[in-house]
Amino acid sequence: MNKLIEKAASIPVSDAVPVVSVAPVTLAAPDRGIDLELRVSAPVTGDRLPVIVLSHGHGPSHYIPSLDGYGPVAQFWAAHGFVVIQPTHLNAKIYALGPDAPGAPLFWRSRVEDMSLILDRLDEIEAQAPMIAGRIDREKIAAVGHSVGGQTVGMVLGAGMIDVENGGPAIVMRDDRYKAGVLLAAPGNGGDSLSDFARENYRALNPDFSTMSTPTLVVVGDEDDNPHLTTRGAEWHTDPYTNGPGARAMLTLFGGGHGLGGIAGYDAKETDDEDPERLATTQRMVWAWLRSALYPGDTAWSEARTGLAESGGSLGRVDEK
Repeated sequence: MNKLIEKAASIPVSDAVPVVSVAPVTLAAPDRGIDLELRVSAPVTGDRLPVIVLSHGHGPSHYIPSLDGYGPVAQFWAAHGFVVIQPTHLNAKIYALGPDAPGAPLFWRSRVEDMSLILDRLDEIEAQAPMIAGRIDREKIAAVGHSVGGQTVGMVLGAGMIDVENGGPAIVMRDDRYKAGVLLAAPGNGGDSLSDFARENYRALNPDFSTMSTPTLVVVGDEDDNPHLTTRGAEWHTDPYTNGPGARAMLTLFGGGHGLGGIAGYDAKETDDEDPERLATTQRMVWAWLRSALYPGDTAWSEARTGLAESGGSLGRVDEK
């Protein structure tokens, strides 16, 4: 029992079980330039398990933006009944791809393609991670992404990418095999919402949320101010909820920064707001949302909302459309 958790314990969650993890699981990908490496984590018991594909961000650490990061959430969701698959995208610092590499620095298109490649090759993943062989439910697949990973996930859920380089219609790369998703501290609108630095260096930060119709939870911190990316403060991260028709709910974490309590790693420099209660709130509320989104009639989300309200009102709030 984690004695650092008190208020968030009022948010109910299923009993935890031990987790087994295998890495690297490697998928040959000649067109990608570097084979796609994954970590697969799963509970030791259970069948017809739902799946989360977890897309990492673009942070300052060497290893957290890779299959070796995000242990606080990957481990938690696996312990509570999900198979969690973590790709290492091409923006990972371990690959040391320079600014002249095609797609640098965010490799936005490759990241979205990674998400679909994983689902294309589930048979190979099961063969290399035999502890999940025959145990996953391929109709119950969700995507979760943090920071720029949130933009990646938004695109597989249907959001477009405004092509500021070439003009023309927004680029849409939706994958209907993903039935639900969660955007954690994801970028908001581009254009005038971006800082001068972001407009010059991150031209891929120009999403179109109007086509994001897959059921989505948006998670934001009310102190997540990124002046190097946006002039709008923490409000910028609420754009996917405001403008995405599939964004049915938004969890606002009070006092939350970009790390949402510590999702990227324990005691890590990625975390600007490390707080065990906030982390536990993120873990539990995301778990509950996905349970109810993937299994109609599951009451986990309504129970979690009640638990959040009963925690005393200091952890956060939920808005719904």
